[in-house]
Amino acid sequence: MRLSIDVALDYVVTTPADILLQIEAAAMADQWLEEQSLTIWSDHGVTAVPGEDGIGQRCWVRADHALTARYKAIVAIDRPVAVLADLPATPVRALPGDLIPYLLPSRYCESDKLEGFVRARFGGLSGGALAAALVDWVATRMTYRSGSSQGVTTALDTFASRAGVCRDYAHLLVALARAAEIPARCVSAYAPGVDPPDFHAVAELWLGGRWHLVDATGMARPEEIARVGVGRDATDIAFMTIFGEARLCEQSVRVSRLD
Repeated sequence: MRLSIDVALDYVVTTPADILLQIEAAAMADQWLEEQSLTIWSDHGVTAVPGEDGIGQRCWVRADHALTARYKAIVAIDRPVAVLADLPATPVRALPGDLIPYLLPSRYCESDKLEGFVRARFGGLSGGALAAALVDWVATRMTYRSGSSQGVTTALDTFASRAGVCRDYAHLLVALARAAEIPARCVSAYAPGVDPPDFHAVAELWLGGRWHLVDATGMARPEEIARVGVGRDATDIAFMTIFGEARLCEQSVRVSRLD
């Protein structure tokens, strides 16, 4: 699968601010960059730094009055997709140390507050069968509704409201998986068919010795998702983090299949 990605950002910065951008597709074993260009209009230099877990990269930008950026890429994806329900469980004591943060509660994924629900609702299941049941529960109990959540909405808020956007679906699935002792992380991504077209958020679950991409919204298939960054929750994967104030003028994200 090959994807064409075209992103344009145009923001007014009300006071000089440092901005952390995370919009470049990551180069990884199961996805690689055939072409890529990132143009940022700024009076200051741009500094690239590694993304979380060394996946992808972020860019520090200093903006005095405006932030204008254009990103274009062609990403090739070759990713084996497993059937979640067939994957074995891994005892937490056998997990690599770098996975431990993805078992613990985080700012937007309060997994500790969902442990009772998971035990009561999914008791008797483990491993991939449990993961598949969690994905199905989120997919069927949630309603995708633009404007139904805010930047401060957490997984627990979403659990109560049963509505949200891709970020909320990802947070809820990640929180439930962690409550079920399955390492889970949030992923910022590009994917075709996302409606409305925008930066996308999905989950990755650790099963059978590797990460597996899951989009509980049902809009993106794992073999068509291009990762940008990974992290504990939206704190780590935000496409733009502003240390100051900015106002959106225009933003577009276009992702299409090339084959």
